[in-house]
Parts: sequence; structure tokens; C-alpha cells
Amino acid sequence: MFRSQIAGCGSYLPERILGNEELAKTVDTSDEWIVSRTGIRQRHIAAPDQKTSDLAIAAAEAALASAGVGTDEVDLIVVATATPDNTFPATAATVQAKLGITRGAAFDIQAVCSGFVYGLAVGDNFIKAGQFKTALVIGAETFSRILDWQDRGTCVLFGDGAGAVVLRASKDVTNGARGVLSTHLHTDGRYRDLLFVDGGPSATQTVGQLRMSGRDVFKHAVGFLSAAVDEALEANGMAPDNIDWLVPHQANKRIMDATLRKLGMPADRMVCTIERHANTSAASIPLALAEASGDGRIQPGQIVLIEGMGGGFTWGSAMIRW
Repeated sequence: MFRSQIAGCGSYLPERILGNEELAKTVDTSDEWIVSRTGIRQRHIAAPDQKTSDLAIAAAEAALASAGVGTDEVDLIVVATATPDNTFPATAATVQAKLGITRGAAFDIQAVCSGFVYGLAVGDNFIKAGQFKTALVIGAETFSRILDWQDRGTCVLFGDGAGAVVLRASKDVTNGARGVLSTHLHTDGRYRDLLFVDGGPSATQTVGQLRMSGRDVFKHAVGFLSAAVDEALEANGMAPDNIDWLVPHQANKRIMDATLRKLGMPADRMVCTIERHANTSAASIPLALAEASGDGRIQPGQIVLIEGMGGGFTWGSAMIRW
């Protein structure tokens, strides 16, 4: 029997910062309009020569350094992304090669904004099965490449970035031991047309741009995420008071606040980075984890609940004892 423990976190944000006021010069919006509806004030934008793999590698290197783990110990790399470098091979293969790793497995998963939760579940289950011992789970996105910069309903919401965690196998599975306690994943493809990219190699032979029915996404997000939170609590026999930190996908401040109210938790127990990062899709949760663990907010032994929802619809949660 094994349990996967989070040994370290890392993050990377591109240098260029695009603030709301600068964005308002090119699209019909304003800082007040964006902040009041989303909580976003700025976002990071990848340089023209930066690929998703470049962001992922930087976050991975930071996570490995945080964990004190060498590349020779990594035997699994899972990259969650909706904006891969290429149709194939997997972005994870590029990350593996550039890190100098030549063993184990490396592959991508695609669950959009739920991608990191899905990636964590994949890595956790492989470790619990005893197939791998040390996994890099990375969420990395260059969403700026798939935005319609004339659509004020979507282009103001997203940014670029990457976050990563190192999972390590532990034989300590006793009550109270550190590690991933449970993961919970869901998909309902009936809602695919409410949030999608209108392109793809099979359908149109184009990359396409992001399209979203914002009000419908908001309505479903609150319900699905509340259910995912309840599922994680029930699976672990916990109440909201047992949660030290809520680390949600950073999609919209109003959605995050609704989940917080559902739990009855004070605002200072939710990690919120959306003001500075915007929605970085699969990267948002690991970016927030890296920030909150790096600055000392999240401490060893504390209970951390992560949750997110993305196109598909996909949604899920995970409970972690840090």
C-alpha cells in the first residue's frame, strides 16, 4: 500500500503583464467592468517565442528544487494542458526530454480548467498502484494563443502560466499521515457547446478560438463545484470546519466566493490569485498552491481542498493533507 505525498511545488509566470487599462485600449471594456464582474486586474502573457512546454519546464524545475528531488528520480510526468505545443507528440514528452529524463512515462491529459485535478488523480492512482514512485504533475497553458481579442466577454478572463507539484510514494497510510486523501472526477459532455474552442485538426484543420456562454457556465459552475466539495467532505468524513485552506480554480471571483459561502468558510481561508493571474486554466490551482505554500500560508499537516470546473463540462475535487 502506498500514498502519494506532495513533496514540493513550483510555478512560472511570463514576464509580460497585461493590465486591464492597457486591454481597454484595444477592446470595449474598462478596469471597473472587468474587476466588478471577475475580480481580475491583470494577467501574464507568454512571449511570442515561448511555448507551453517552456512554461511547464520552468515550473517543473522550481517544483523539483522545492522538493529536493533530482530528475533521475522522476519516473512519471503528467502535463495537463488545453494548449499543447503540437498536435503530437505530447507536451510532456518535450518536458521530459528537456529535463534530461529518459525513463518512465510522460503524457498529456486534457480536461481544460479541471486539468490539474485530473492530473493529480492520475498521478495519485499510479503511485497508489505501485507503478511509479515519483511523479511530476504540471498544469501549463498559453491561453493567449486561442483567444479572440475582440471578444470582451472572453479575452479579459484568461492569462498564461504554469504550476507543478512533485508527488512521491509513501508507505505511511495511517490516519493522520500526509498525502492525497481522495480525488473525485466528473464529466458531462452534454454541456460541451457552452465552453469550447471552434477549431481542431480533425474538424477544421485550424487552431480555433475560445467561445463561451458566460452566464450558463457560471450557473452550472456553482452547482457542480458545490457538489464536488460535498463529495470530498463525505468521502473523508469531514466537515467544512476541518478544511484549513480552500484552493479553487481561479476562474471568476464570484464563483469562488459562492463556493466559500457554501462551505461557510471565512474569506481568509481561501487562496485567491485571480486578481494578478486571471484564469490560467489547468495552471491556476498549482500556481495558487505554489504561492500559498511558498509564502508559508499552507503548512505541513493542514487539510487543503482543491476544486475546479472546465469545458466539457469537466469538474472535480481533491482532498490533501499537506
